[in-house]
Amino acid sequence: MRLQRLRTSQAWREMLEETTLQVQDLIMPVFIHEGLQQPQEISAMPGISQQSFSSLLTEIESIAATGIKAIILFGIPLKKDSHASEAFNPNGVVQRAIQEIKSIFPELIIIADCCLCEYTDNGHCALSDPAKTLLTLQKIAVSYAHSGVDIIAPSGMLDGMVSAIRHGLDSEGFHRISIMSYAVKYASAFYGPFREAAGSLDTFKGNRKHHQMNPAQRREALREAELDCAEGADILMVKPATLYLDIVRDLRNRFDHPLAVYHVSGEYAMLKAAAQRGWIDEMPAIQETLLSMKRAGAHMIITYFAKQIAPFL
Repeated sequence: MRLQRLRTSQAWREMLEETTLQVQDLIMPVFIHEGLQQPQEISAMPGISQQSFSSLLTEIESIAATGIKAIILFGIPLKKDSHASEAFNPNGVVQRAIQEIKSIFPELIIIADCCLCEYTDNGHCALSDPAKTLLTLQKIAVSYAHSGVDIIAPSGMLDGMVSAIRHGLDSEGFHRISIMSYAVKYASAFYGPFREAAGSLDTFKGNRKHHQMNPAQRREALREAELDCAEGADILMVKPATLYLDIVRDLRNRFDHPLAVYHVSGEYAMLKAAAQRGWIDEMPAIQETLLSMKRAGAHMIITYFAKQIAPFL
């Protein structure tokens, strides 16, 4: 009865909330496609589009207007090759996007995903030579830094990637640029819609199970996070989010680093599909889902729902 008395009114319930979801917790993904003349909706992700350069700043303005403080950028180049050479082109798609956004929205935090899968002609995250892969990631990170990025987010789950990027940034004097490592990234079945969004749907074959984590593993996640911390990661990430909240809590209990989660494309698509069919009430379902990530210990949430839910928080 005592606990029930504390739930008798909405005002009491709000005052006693242990966990809150706020706009500043959210990070909005943005896809910029070098070959588009206008935005193109991603079929498996209703409400999310690849942006053209002519639409990019309008999209960023609409994101910033909601109070969202950070975005994460993904680029789709016109040219792909076996060396991912467009990824570190000073005039590449992400580099140009960073410069354009920073010129108009200097206070917006720009996180740049750092991987090869959008730039290789086979859609894989690495080159055949591991040493060349790390050197390429280093060159990409430095090129982003020169463009004005705030945070580098290496997503390949490759051994040594954080160390290589930290060394490259520090060697060029970019000591203040942070690394948000995809430290615990599972080989998940929920990445499907992202392949279309990132422009690798037709090129990628096979799987990434040899470098992404087995969903059965729990203790291994702690070892992966420890390695990235030792290499210089400033922020740790768990991906996907909803199905791995036990891992989020494990990392929160073990590490003092800021902790991010990535609410991935398949998780987004499921909620969208159920809402469109009238099976769930969309906005409360989104809020409950994201709140669970904060309750598990996440500091920040990368989610395709960020712009949609921000005005309601």
